[in-house]
Amino acid sequence: MGQDGIDPEDPDRGAPAADMPPEAGGTAALDPALRVSLHVCALVLGSAALYFGKEFFLPIALGILGALTLIPIVRWLDRRGIPTALSAIAIVLALGVALGAGAWLASGPVADWITRAPTLGHVIERKLASLRGSVDSLAEASKTVEDLSRSAKDPSVQEVVVKEPGFLSSATTTLWTATTRLGIALFLVLFLLASGDMVYEKIIRVLPRLSDKKTALRIVHDVERSISRYLLTITLINCGLGVAIACMLWALGMPSPALWGLAGTVLNFLPYLGALTGIVLTGIVAFVSMDTVGHALMVPAGYLILTTIEGNVVTPLILGRRLELNTVALFVGVTFWGWVWGLAGVLIAVPLMVVLKTLGDHLPAWATFGEFLSMTPPKSEAEAEAPNLNPVAKA
Repeated sequence: MGQDGIDPEDPDRGAPAADMPPEAGGTAALDPALRVSLHVCALVLGSAALYFGKEFFLPIALGILGALTLIPIVRWLDRRGIPTALSAIAIVLALGVALGAGAWLASGPVADWITRAPTLGHVIERKLASLRGSVDSLAEASKTVEDLSRSAKDPSVQEVVVKEPGFLSSATTTLWTATTRLGIALFLVLFLLASGDMVYEKIIRVLPRLSDKKTALRIVHDVERSISRYLLTITLINCGLGVAIACMLWALGMPSPALWGLAGTVLNFLPYLGALTGIVLTGIVAFVSMDTVGHALMVPAGYLILTTIEGNVVTPLILGRRLELNTVALFVGVTFWGWVWGLAGVLIAVPLMVVLKTLGDHLPAWATFGEFLSMTPPKSEAEAEAPNLNPVAKA
């Protein structure tokens, strides 16, 4: 063995690792088909973990998004001499009180509509009297088929009917589950807000290289700024829309306008489906509650006008185009998160996709994914090669 660690009889033995071609190891040596297969397996396993681990991951995601939304308020209060822990407790308590007050105010009208539910069928039947003949014929045919099927049964065979849980039992279970998840999320928001910049300090300590530390901190700051700006702005816009809807319905004589205003605020967090759901629901209630069809049609028409102005004028004017997502990607994302986490997943789908888009804007490995989510067209070769002269963008 020579002084350089190379065997003179076998020069290839003991050669420095740096002389080896880069394709000899690492992920670069993987076949493209194998790499795609690994990505697909990771996607399937990750989706299964999110689906079956809903009880764990959903409150965590809600808590992180809530903390990202409220942390600018904590920092603003900290600059004015209010301790971080005290401001975090006050903000979380105020949020909990606001949610509880909203639920309490909505409980009365909701209980009233549930009580009136048995009589709504008669009202609808009276207003659809022209279709009564067809409905009666269909009901008579159905009864005849049912009688024939009963007569064909063997009298010695005992019929077993599985009784499903009633509406009250299902509603109680759902309410308890939602309250538990919300409570866990609020506690996580409290702890994250009270910890201050602990997360940033942990990132600096864990990552080995200075460039990695800078990249990670830039990503975290951009995610925090994007999410806080988006959720705070959208929440204020939706609250304004809810007030406008309540005032419009009150002017038109719609029952429980405050309830529908609150429903409009919550539904507007759902992309596309929220406005459509609100239009359909208010149209049905107006059809049942009002005397003439023309008067009833004014309710969904007014709802449509307000949501159209909000979606096409107010939100783009206030929020800008920076956080716009591709329509196709938005639809796929909302569908995916709705399948994974139900209604809560649909509500937080857009913020989660904003986080993923921010990661795609900073990490080269996620660049393709971020470009797919983006609404802006891809850059040309001249734009991609041109130097970036904006110092803010460089930072």
